[in-house]
Amino acid sequence: MPRKNAVRVLVVLSEYGYWGEELVGPLAAFDARGYESVFVTPTGKQPRALPPSMDPGYIDPPLGRSVTTQEVAERTRVLDESDRLTNPLNLQAWMPERPYTSDPDYLRRLERYHRAVATVAEELEQYDALLIVGGSGPLVDLANNERLHELILAFVRAEKPVAAECYGVAALAFARDWEDRRSILWGKRVTGHCKEYDYKDGTGFLGTDFVMGPPPYPLEYILRDAAGPDGAFVGNFGKETSVIVDFPFITGRSTPDSFLTGEKIVEVLEDGLRRFGW
Repeated sequence: MPRKNAVRVLVVLSEYGYWGEELVGPLAAFDARGYESVFVTPTGKQPRALPPSMDPGYIDPPLGRSVTTQEVAERTRVLDESDRLTNPLNLQAWMPERPYTSDPDYLRRLERYHRAVATVAEELEQYDALLIVGGSGPLVDLANNERLHELILAFVRAEKPVAAECYGVAALAFARDWEDRRSILWGKRVTGHCKEYDYKDGTGFLGTDFVMGPPPYPLEYILRDAAGPDGAFVGNFGKETSVIVDFPFITGRSTPDSFLTGEKIVEVLEDGLRRFGW
């Protein structure tokens, strides 16, 4: 595909609810620079912000305070009610699904799968960076989404920036080449939701009545294991912000890190930043 002059960022959003600030923060940095943000969801449905992320009165249980300012709540509401997110790309229709080994004619199917993945990788040449937005929704439809894993791997192989926030970072931990099954985060510094900041109860997902206790996995432990002995999980517990750049990855711990995450993505793209926060 022909390359456009403007920087283009592919932004991945859950269909089960994203946290408002974790989208509007990076978008503020992208919009200020004139970047083009292209949105994609697992099945092409319009993403929606989680209601608590538009409520300045909502008290985050682990922190014991509001994590949403009136300004950010309003920005999120305006974006959520606009038509900017109404027609996201459909990842399911775009990226093929790896066949089961039990499928008939498995070898031919696998060959077609790899050809299709290579085609998508060529189409991704028009994008300069990838961002995975956080919230509780990614626990459901992004973390173990193999189509998203292939998307992430394509950006990594092309040596392009890959950013993720909050529970969106889990998708990086699980993205791995099928030949060695090692996480792409192996040997890297990465941040994400600390165990101390996890909910003990009340984790909810947009579009469902399902509310569970703590998240189904402690992200900190997964990231520690994914980084391995030569990498590290950098939680920065007790510090107001935590953003780590260990190229090609830019990771933001949680909501308060959203604007800084966007700023660091810009610095990676424009200033050649390769390391920050450790």
